[in-house]
Amino acid sequence: MAIVIIRQDRKIGSWKKALVAKAPDISIYSYLEEHPKEEITLACVWKQPADILKQYPNLKCIASFGAGVDFIFKDQSIPEHIPITRVVDPVLAGDMSEFVLALILSFLKNLNSYKTDQLKKAWYPREYKRISDITVGIMGMGALGEELAVDLIKNGFKVIGWATSPKEIPEAEVYAGNSEKNIFLSRSNILVCLLPLTQQTTGILNNKLFKELPKQSYVINVARGGHLVDEDLLEYINNGHLAGAGLDVFHEEPLPFEHPFWTHPKIQITPHVASVSDIESVIPQLLENYRKLTEGKPLNNTVNREKGY
Repeated sequence: MAIVIIRQDRKIGSWKKALVAKAPDISIYSYLEEHPKEEITLACVWKQPADILKQYPNLKCIASFGAGVDFIFKDQSIPEHIPITRVVDPVLAGDMSEFVLALILSFLKNLNSYKTDQLKKAWYPREYKRISDITVGIMGMGALGEELAVDLIKNGFKVIGWATSPKEIPEAEVYAGNSEKNIFLSRSNILVCLLPLTQQTTGILNNKLFKELPKQSYVINVARGGHLVDEDLLEYINNGHLAGAGLDVFHEEPLPFEHPFWTHPKIQITPHVASVSDIESVIPQLLENYRKLTEGKPLNNTVNREKGY
């Protein structure tokens, strides 16, 4: 039994070094080196090449290096009997919460606009908003959404949430299901998308949804680029209904040079950095599941294939 690391970035070496240091008794390989494919039982992946997992005849589990698994489901060749796991990490959740809080405060105090003014050497004071003026609506009340809600409430924000099923979060009203979505949207002055990307949520940030938001609302997407219909966002910002957006994720990454988001004064973009899996925090989870796999025990944080998360 052995582990293979499959990533399409420059971090394979760092992850392998850290895994070997924590578990010298386990055979751990990069998919880029020669390795015995028939011995691989656990594949740790992040945006793996198409169909590569078919090369491992004795694969027993696929582990995402992060909280998201949508990229795994793009591979239609994965047998349904192979379990998929994801990372549920308080460090990851904390990083996400801090990032979203920074975007919200930047919007309330016009910091992005002032940066644009600075480049033009324009002195243009603006009216600002206070925390007490707005309600933050969080779409997706999983581990990340719940952490964000708790942190925002601690900072004095009014918080509401929306999930596919009922959730209980102290001091936050959580709406559930499609029947309550419009009420949730109508109260959200700042909308934060933290939904998993599934067939049901692809393109959910569209003109129909934007129309339900209060005038001059602000949209933050830190989940997946596939949630957003880019053209609809531009339309609703340009027609004045939306005040702007903070975007960390995109359909194509890096964002193409010619994309209009780059130069739009009311859209703040960042290069998918809201929260990045921390090696020291994630590795114990991967190794614990590997041990459970070898012992035939139930795995932690398995993904529901029907729900897609």
